[in-house]
Amino acid sequence: MVPMVSLEPAGRSCWDEPLSIAVHGLAPEQPVTLRAALRDEKGARFRAHARYRADAHGRLDLARAPALGGSFAGLEPMGLLWALEPERPFWRLVKRDVRTPFVVELEVLDGHEPDGGRLLARAVHERHFMAPGVRRVPVREGRVRATLFLPPGNGPFPGIIDIFGVGGGLLEYRASLLAGKGFAVLALAYYNYDDLPKGLDAFHLEYFEEAVNYLLRHPQVKGPGIGLLGTSKGAQLCLSMASFLKGITAAVIINGCMANIAGTLYYKDETLPPLCIHENRIRVTKDGLKDILDVLNCPLEGPDQKSIIPVERSDTAFLLIVGQDDRNWKSEFFANEISKRLQAHGKEKPQIICYPQTGHDIEPPYFPWCKAYLHAYFNMPVVFGGEPRPHAMAQVDAWQKLQTFFHKHLGGEMRTIPAKL
Repeated sequence: MVPMVSLEPAGRSCWDEPLSIAVHGLAPEQPVTLRAALRDEKGARFRAHARYRADAHGRLDLARAPALGGSFAGLEPMGLLWALEPERPFWRLVKRDVRTPFVVELEVLDGHEPDGGRLLARAVHERHFMAPGVRRVPVREGRVRATLFLPPGNGPFPGIIDIFGVGGGLLEYRASLLAGKGFAVLALAYYNYDDLPKGLDAFHLEYFEEAVNYLLRHPQVKGPGIGLLGTSKGAQLCLSMASFLKGITAAVIINGCMANIAGTLYYKDETLPPLCIHENRIRVTKDGLKDILDVLNCPLEGPDQKSIIPVERSDTAFLLIVGQDDRNWKSEFFANEISKRLQAHGKEKPQIICYPQTGHDIEPPYFPWCKAYLHAYFNMPVVFGGEPRPHAMAQVDAWQKLQTFFHKHLGGEMRTIPAKL
């Protein structure tokens, strides 16, 4: 019998969807190595491998058989994806064009040598970022530069604005995936894109207010309020929006800072200066990488208190998602201080979820953990914290938790759009 790779769903699936991987037609108890590889849009190659042993019937099911070593070990049905590592140093897997899939190559090799075994079977699988029927609408409305993703149907749908960190540009992959779950999601650029400002010197909340009003006015968006989803600098901007602007019902803050950072924040006649950054506090790890955990001043002391975001003004429901090993800044400390400030002013206690051994960039499921990459603000490779497996598990859990949170506060029903055409 000729060995064959079996995948479910077959042919294609959405990136955040579990993929069942099995191999048929092996010899009883045969030792094999499975390899996975993909290339991003810039040609960078990512690879992972794991050693396995077929069962007594010559079958290998990754949902039942533990990996015996390689890029990971143990029972990890999705390990070949979340354990992908770049061949290029300090390179992070980012999806830049959601209209095309990542193409994953899977190979089965005889024996336990990842680069020396005879090729037994091969399969190719497309991992898409837009579920069938999801609509992608470029937005250039007033000053707003964004992309709106709408689920199939007429709606109205719960609306969310999605904002990323200091990398700039317009990232759409999280918004496109969330649209497949029944949300109308506006992926919002705020600098270094199109005709927006090129630098991080100043941020005017009036721009973000325009985006909120655009989404609230959209005929396929369900009111009376919308949600916010932000990571890193984007999380800090979401906190600021929830504190100063109207029309925001719920916000998911992923590893956010309680104070304004990297540029002065303006809204009408109010100004929040940036928290002081001390680059002389950058430390070098035993691996020779840069650690920026301690570069920020504590916002609770001295003049830096002027940088604190006045979250106590907000009536927004908050979900604060924290990687306890975040090396970008002290996210757990900030989350607890945000909670204290809200409760001290009689506001609803935020939900806080802390994930051990989890770093700064908590992405949608199955994006591989990246130990270190080029930080856009410091222009040097820095460590972002976490460990591969716990970080991967946190991403799967957080993805479900944030959807549940948004449906609770914005309405709509939990759903999954089938990935098959």
